Amino acid sequence: MTLKEVKQHLETLESLKFQLPNKEIVPEHFHVTEVGQVTKDFIDCGGTIRHEKVVNFQLWNADDIDHRLQPKKLKNIINLSEKKLFINDRLEVEVEYQGETIGKYHLDFDDGKFQLISKLTDCLAKDKCGIPDPKEQLEGKAESTECCTPESGCC
Repeated sequence: MTLKEVKQHLETLESLKFQLPNKEIVPEHFHVTEVGQVTKDFIDCGGTIRHEKVVNFQLWNADDIDHRLQPKKLKNIINLSEKKLFINDRLEVEVEYQGETIGKYHLDFDDGKFQLISKLTDCLAKDKCGIPDPKEQLEGKAESTECCTPESGCC
């Protein structure tokens, strides 16, 4: 979800709710302690230089159980961040949230709630690392008319 989409959803909400992948709701007294732009420049395991840029929200639960962040207040924080940090609202938003350790999530919206979607690691250079593409593996199996044998890789 882009920052622009987040702002559009905030216009329609009376209260903020973030739902974790396990369906638990982030406690209502959370704070958004950071809205920022994160740039990551790196080299993948295949030697390709990559550049990523995202907008990052950090959610935090405080002992202040009376705190309730309203959609309008979050939109004001976002607007200030865009101005001061020159953030492009077409960037994707990721969310950090404290579990056993800091988790990073993609963001989606459904049923009046922002959905935290688990992010997964991946090899970005499968072809250079000798890791077969799962789609190609499935296509190869579908084309094969041989019986299933231990060395065929079908089971």
